[in-house]
Amino acid sequence: MKLRLRTRLVVAFVIITVIPLILIFAVVLGLGNYQMKAFRKAYNLTEQVDLLSGNSLQIFNRLTGAELREISQFLENDPQKISDPEYLNMLNERLMSKYAYMIVRKGEELVFDGNSHITQGLYKQLPKFEEIDSTIDGAIYLDGETQHLVKQIDFLYPDKDKGSLFVVSNVDGLLPEIKVMMAEMLMAIILIIIFTDATLVMWVYRSVVSPLGRLQVATKNIRDGNLDFALEVENDDEIGQLCQDFEEMRIRLKESAEEKIQYDKENKELISNISHDLKTPITAIKGYVEGIMDGVASSPEKLDRYIRTIYNKANDMDKLIDELTFYSKIDTNKIPYTFSKINVAGYFRDCVDEVGLEMEARNIELGYFNYVDEDVSVIADAEQMRRVINNIVSNSVKYMDKKSGIINIRIKDVGDFIQVEIEDNGRGIPAKDLPNIFDRFYRTDSSRNSSQGGSGIGLSIVKKIIEDHGGRIWATSKAGIGTEIHFVLRKYQEVIQE
Repeated sequence: MKLRLRTRLVVAFVIITVIPLILIFAVVLGLGNYQMKAFRKAYNLTEQVDLLSGNSLQIFNRLTGAELREISQFLENDPQKISDPEYLNMLNERLMSKYAYMIVRKGEELVFDGNSHITQGLYKQLPKFEEIDSTIDGAIYLDGETQHLVKQIDFLYPDKDKGSLFVVSNVDGLLPEIKVMMAEMLMAIILIIIFTDATLVMWVYRSVVSPLGRLQVATKNIRDGNLDFALEVENDDEIGQLCQDFEEMRIRLKESAEEKIQYDKENKELISNISHDLKTPITAIKGYVEGIMDGVASSPEKLDRYIRTIYNKANDMDKLIDELTFYSKIDTNKIPYTFSKINVAGYFRDCVDEVGLEMEARNIELGYFNYVDEDVSVIADAEQMRRVINNIVSNSVKYMDKKSGIINIRIKDVGDFIQVEIEDNGRGIPAKDLPNIFDRFYRTDSSRNSSQGGSGIGLSIVKKIIEDHGGRIWATSKAGIGTEIHFVLRKYQEVIQE
């Protein structure tokens, strides 16, 4: 079960307070019952003895109960035994094992003393014959330099002299059994506290300190620039959420770093491509200009061909610079769109007429097929859509490998959209490259020595413009047969106000 941090604090409070109290109570109760049974068995007691009550008088009173009953019986049935020193010594030894001793008095004379070094100070405090009712099951408590519990039995000797027998218990200290029990309880309490504290420390370490330690290591890794690690999240509490947020931050930082590396790589590749593609027309222009300056173009026809070639190369340079400028606007999302209502049939017819002259000069057959009604319109930026058509057609021309090239442009009605298809009979695109042709800088022919050249951003510009118009673009191709570029634009539909 996953616990929130606040719940963990409540559980920690319970562990450190309530649970030890419950365990201590259970241990004290269990040890008390066990020691009480052992105590009763050791001293052959029939009455209940509460060792935990702290009432030592009650305990000492009950310890000597069996001996007192025996004394009462022999005084009643065989009073001659009271004059038998051997019997009295035997009885006194039994009392000594129960932390008591016996005193026998005849008249005012002390006839038996079971503990002579104590009796001297105590003897004068003993009550007189029949001063107290010895038939009552009780005792008197003498509190002098030492505390004593005294039980008195009055009787008559065979010669009719008055006699008293006293059973004296010294109640100054605790019984050894009680001391052992208290030591065991104290040890048990200490062990319980150590166990609960150790459990709490381990739990807190695993649930709080351990994830914080991992978080600290992760922070140091990020500080040192190492983002290639994973921060494991084990719990769903506040610290777990913090670790999860930190892990998401690490992933985003890594993605951002990778994007920056890729961006820098693409920029370097773009600069390299543009430099290469600018150098080619510039070299050609310089060559033809030098030819004119050196008088190589000696005839008007040759001069006209040189000038036309220079013009075409300058146009190629202008297109490259225009692509580079537009790419920078894409990168900063600052493409200047001017949307307007455009008639589909008329607009694409004009586009085809515009590129038709160039296709004718390159000996490429251009076909145009319009399958939409004359009144169908779209909302689009005319200039940017013209860029789309020009870039796709230029790409088809660039990779045309047939002597008799064919490019067909079809405009279809597909419900709420119009679909534009630009088909060529070029060399086609391998299946493995097809999903990537709209990526920036992706070229199916990576060799910069190829005759096609190009910056590698033409189709990525096309994709960006189509998506900004709310459309979609894709491609189909067969190697050696040709390629079709498809894109769709939503039709313009007037909203009728009722």
